[in-house]
Amino acid sequence: MLDVGCGTGALAAALAEHAHAKVWGVEPSEAMRDVARARLPRGVGVRSGRAESLPFRDGWFDGVVFSLVAHLVDRVRAFPEAARVLAPGGRIVVATFAHAHFEIYWLARYFPSIAAIDRARFPTEDALAGELAVAGFGPVRSERISSSYAITRAHALERIRGRHISTFDLISPEELEAGTRRAERELPDEIEVRLEQVVVAAAQSLDAGTNDTTVVPTSPGV
Repeated sequence: MLDVGCGTGALAAALAEHAHAKVWGVEPSEAMRDVARARLPRGVGVRSGRAESLPFRDGWFDGVVFSLVAHLVDRVRAFPEAARVLAPGGRIVVATFAHAHFEIYWLARYFPSIAAIDRARFPTEDALAGELAVAGFGPVRSERISSSYAITRAHALERIRGRHISTFDLISPEELEAGTRRAERELPDEIEVRLEQVVVAAAQSLDAGTNDTTVVPTSPGV
């Protein structure tokens, strides 16, 4: 398995420990690679590289995973690269946020521009299906996942002050300041964090001339 944009290695560790997979991670950030190498079990490799130019030979992997990174890469280049490093019939899995997520995300109350910014950044299911088909992948399967968890007020403020998501880099300094002050005044002792995610999967097409862009739902309501 290849974890593209592996960050600090959380998913790579889970794939190795729970799925018993032989895993490589690729990550452009040196700081994140250092954290990943310190936390990952022996046998999990981490290499410097980008999704658009993977440092691996053709046909080396059975699966490639993009977890919450598809909005950060040039998918027109990255998905064909994923197809290149996959063995025939190998699978790609892309996990991202559904667009419904941005309307319910707890930070949107304090930073109103987050929803519009992230709707423009994150691909829809249909967009991913089309991009994967162009890259040589067969029929796409898609599943929505809803989940929630609670965080404390202190943890929430730590996240805000630490600018823990990349969208903060795209918000004006004035909105950042005003939203932080409002959160300090209004946050309750416990915050429910609701997530609406989508997982899109496809196999490398064995016949590039017969790509099917149909999205096949695997759970009700998709």
